[in-house]
Order: sequence, then structure tokens, then C-alpha cells
Amino acid sequence: MSSPADCKYTDSHEWHRLEGDVVTLGITQFAVNELTDITYAELKRVGTQVKPGDPIGEVESVKATSDVYTAVGGEIIEINSTLSDDPSAVNNDPFHAGWLVKIRVSDSAALESLMDGPSYDAKYPV
Repeated sequence: MSSPADCKYTDSHEWHRLEGDVVTLGITQFAVNELTDITYAELKRVGTQVKPGDPIGEVESVKATSDVYTAVGGEIIEINSTLSDDPSAVNNDPFHAGWLVKIRVSDSAALESLMDGPSYDAKYPV
């Protein structure tokens, strides 16, 4: 499975999809494979201000608990509330139904330094 071309990727295995002034953020298929079965997601609240490098929450699996970080600053405007009842969307569809948070971005310039899909896939093959 190749990583979507409309996203930017971090070495800590988060994807960021910019649409207008909003970034949707989640974890990559590589991260899902490494963690195995995601069983819980705890996310920051709507209204939380974040800076690049801040954690936006954590995901728990049968193997480990991992923090999830943002590469952009701004305000969390939405969380994927369906994950609190059923986090399996992260396992089954991490790039779409399994998104974690949406951030209204104060400055999207940080995205320019992130990897594109082909670069991420070459570095972290699934």
C-alpha cells in the first residue's frame, strides 16, 4: 500500500493533509503495522492550542502506547470522536476513517520540510 500523495509525512509516522487552512492528522500504515492492533486513542480537546512538535494525543495498542505529534501549530478544531467507541478505524483505514484530529493552522510552512508520499514509502516500506 502506498502512502497517499496528498499528505506530508514525519519520521515519527504521522501524516498531515492540508485543505485550505485546516490540517487533518493521523498515523501512517507503517505505524499501524508496527503497533499492531490499536485498542484506544486519547486525543487533546477541541480548542487546544498546539505548536509544532507538541503531542496531540496518544494511541494504545496491544504492544505499546505511543504519543502522536503535530508538525504544525494552530488550534485543534475537531477530533475523530468515533475512535473513543471504536478505534479499529485507525487499524483498518488510517488515512481516511482513522484520522485523529483537525487543526486550524496558524502557519503551514512547516509542512514544506516534511516528506512526500514516495519519499516516506522509500524510507519506511510497508
